[in-house]
Amino acid sequence: MWQSKVGYKRADERSNGRVEAMKKSLEDLEKDAVFVRNRLRPKDAATLVLVRRDAEGPRVLMGRRHGNMAFMANKYVFPGGRVDLCDTRLIAGGELKPPVLKRLTRDISAARARALALAAIRETFEETGILIGDRTRNLPHTKSAWSRFFTHGVVPRLDALDYIARAITPPNRSRRFDARFFTADAEAIAHQLDSPTSDELLTPCWLTFAEARALDVPAITRLVLDEVEARVNEPGVSRPVPFFRFVHGKSRMDYL
Repeated sequence: MWQSKVGYKRADERSNGRVEAMKKSLEDLEKDAVFVRNRLRPKDAATLVLVRRDAEGPRVLMGRRHGNMAFMANKYVFPGGRVDLCDTRLIAGGELKPPVLKRLTRDISAARARALALAAIRETFEETGILIGDRTRNLPHTKSAWSRFFTHGVVPRLDALDYIARAITPPNRSRRFDARFFTADAEAIAHQLDSPTSDELLTPCWLTFAEARALDVPAITRLVLDEVEARVNEPGVSRPVPFFRFVHGKSRMDYL
């Protein structure tokens, strides 16, 4: 399909605008938290961006972190958290999509990739009361943190997740994570509780992209919002996975 010169110019303007916004957000990564003296090794973590396609436009699920949290207190973020030992041991949830597994396993094992995806689903349940999965009577027996999930007759669905970004917390922060960001459509929600099982994420709510950007969000969350919006606006288009990190004291973005 051909495009007019005006169309190309407008596309270039939008692209240049996204590039400039990304540069600004990358600069903000360097001043987005309080510096402390440490050499913490990043811990595996996972985040899930749920997208609900309403008639008036898409919305994403976010919430405000509790004020007493040591990391990103009072910031609006997507649900997520550290990988737990129970995530590495759970045999449930089916398989990740082949393209997702391929990208995740470029530098980690398939088992670790599964654990990351399961952690994203589990943390979303704990922080928002939303269960991503399928209803079934064949439930695993466990005494781990997954037991509360299974009491609702749901097993997780790994094939509902897409891998969209990776970010490593800069050095000299009070907490450091090697976080993988996943996304899933709200249609994958099998059940939702009246209230979440923890108070880490206050007032979970569905926000438009504009509403989300108007809130107090971390720089990395702003970058991931841009990535999610680009994917929503270009469904079916294969996009590389941006990888945000610090190299020699400077913010850097590569593609996986």
